[in-house]
Amino acid sequence: MSTSQFFGLNIGYTGLQAANAALNVTGNNISNVETKGYTRQEATQTAADALRTNTSYGMAGAGVDVKSIDQIRNEYYDLKYWQNNASKGIYEIKQQYYRQIEDYFTDTEDVQGFNVVFSNLFDSIDEVYKSSGDDTKKAAFMSQCKCLTEYFNNMYTSLQRLQIDANNEIQNKVDEINSLASEIATLNKQINTIEVNKVRANELRDKRNLLIDQLSNIVDVKVTEVPIYTTEGGNEESGIYRYIVDIAGGQNLVNSYEYSTVECVARDGDAKVNQSDADGLFDIYLNGLPLNLYGGSLGGELKGLIEVRDGNNDENFSAKGAFVTCPAADTVTVKIDKSNPNYDFLTDMNKVTMNAGGTIVVGNKSLVYESWTYDDDTKEYTFKLAAPDANHPNNTAGPELSGKDCYIGVSIDYQGIPYYMAQMNEWVRSFAQAMNKIELTAQDEYGNQASVLFTSGSNEDKFADYDYESGYDKSAAPKHTVTFSATSDNYQQLTAGNFNINGKMLTDVNLIGTTEDITRGQDAQDITLELMKVRVDKSKMTYRGCSSEEFLQCMTSDVALGASSANNFYSNFDKISKAIVAQRTSVSGVDNDEEALNLVKFQEAYNLSSKMIQIMTEIYDRLILQTGV
Repeated sequence: MSTSQFFGLNIGYTGLQAANAALNVTGNNISNVETKGYTRQEATQTAADALRTNTSYGMAGAGVDVKSIDQIRNEYYDLKYWQNNASKGIYEIKQQYYRQIEDYFTDTEDVQGFNVVFSNLFDSIDEVYKSSGDDTKKAAFMSQCKCLTEYFNNMYTSLQRLQIDANNEIQNKVDEINSLASEIATLNKQINTIEVNKVRANELRDKRNLLIDQLSNIVDVKVTEVPIYTTEGGNEESGIYRYIVDIAGGQNLVNSYEYSTVECVARDGDAKVNQSDADGLFDIYLNGLPLNLYGGSLGGELKGLIEVRDGNNDENFSAKGAFVTCPAADTVTVKIDKSNPNYDFLTDMNKVTMNAGGTIVVGNKSLVYESWTYDDDTKEYTFKLAAPDANHPNNTAGPELSGKDCYIGVSIDYQGIPYYMAQMNEWVRSFAQAMNKIELTAQDEYGNQASVLFTSGSNEDKFADYDYESGYDKSAAPKHTVTFSATSDNYQQLTAGNFNINGKMLTDVNLIGTTEDITRGQDAQDITLELMKVRVDKSKMTYRGCSSEEFLQCMTSDVALGASSANNFYSNFDKISKAIVAQRTSVSGVDNDEEALNLVKFQEAYNLSSKMIQIMTEIYDRLILQTGV
């Protein structure tokens, strides 16, 4: 087979087409230099199939073909970017929320915080001591007590609102995940519709990659793109791909044209973990199954929000199976042994934060309890299970559960809002006990035993039947054993939210006792002196090994450490992100200087192809018109 007389003209024409395509691609790159998510493209050229000429010189080249217009993209940088973005998102959230927590614990000349309120309280006690018998000083003392309780009430409200904010933001992030998943599934279908015709849908792929970038900031992602072959077990690609997106350590979110729905389900009272938690905190479900919110595989802003909302510094109710028994169908008992890493936390009622009612998991069975008691002598908890109902038909314990591990809530190694709530609760319980213990040894101005200063009610003499010398309930039998009930009036039920003063003393200051024996006269201020000692005397009250007045120092050191950690990690991941983006851009981004050179290069190629056509035209003109061939 010999080549056509016009073969050279055809070769020039293919060169003209190829140069024109390359110029158009270069122009498109320049036009999208500021387009977010755009990936640089190039026209991929190959030599056209050569023709057999059956001559001694063999085959004749047939010009050039433009096979495709491809994106210049490195998947390795995409993977690194998504992984780093998920880590960066965690600390970005923590950084934002710790700024607010820092603001709450601020104590400056402009913002009066704990130190000012606490100092004013003990200054007012000193004034009572100096002005014995002056009712106005006693009234001022009760007013300062009220300021202290209001400080903690406000802190409690602020932190709980912050927890609600985090909870609502979790809902927003879940909505974003669903929106992105829907868009990705739609793009998958559009891309396959185009690429089944062997044409690359570059712009749509850019949109999809941009969505994955956004998703990776919210939650960790893993992307898999698998080609589909024309025949089962064959090796010829159909041009269609199965695009899979997994989140949260392998949970499928998008599978080609279908996507799973993520939903938030508010916890009811049975699922409440900490007594100071806001109502209606969300659990997250994917396709109707609970998403593991506390596993190490979860990442992104969602993980940051979960840890801020639920972080308890690894302090939750848990026990190994050897100490768990089920003596009755409605009872689970748990003995706390010194081998338990949370022994100090679980055997000090001032630290325990469990809700009065909730869910305890024994083995793999979730049981709803309606109340619990703790025996301080035997170090044993007894959980009274709620009667089975339509929602919990199998809410019964049995011998098969004895010896199983049990827990309430999840151990989360992060100082989130529940941790700071628990610290405030511990302080107010310890402080109320110390002050009340002293006041209950006094006589009021009427010669009666004085009542408590601080309560967990608005106008009630709660805790008045408490034997402070032994630390146990007087009504308990034997006397050395105490049972703290989840539903009775005890200090475990006192929180920063319900911390209050005795309303009766506020209206009648003569009920305040300043001495053990009023017959000693108004100058006897032995009880007042004892109250003043609570400020610095660790034998009267200790909090985390410190005196009562060092509460804010303990809190601010925790907050400062948490904020510093969040800031440092965010800064590190942000720097890594910028480095990855720079590497990514060096491959996929549009460089104006480079594209300007390409314009010149392809213009020259276009001109040369045009020149070739011009020359071939002159040759054919001479050959046809002037030789008469």
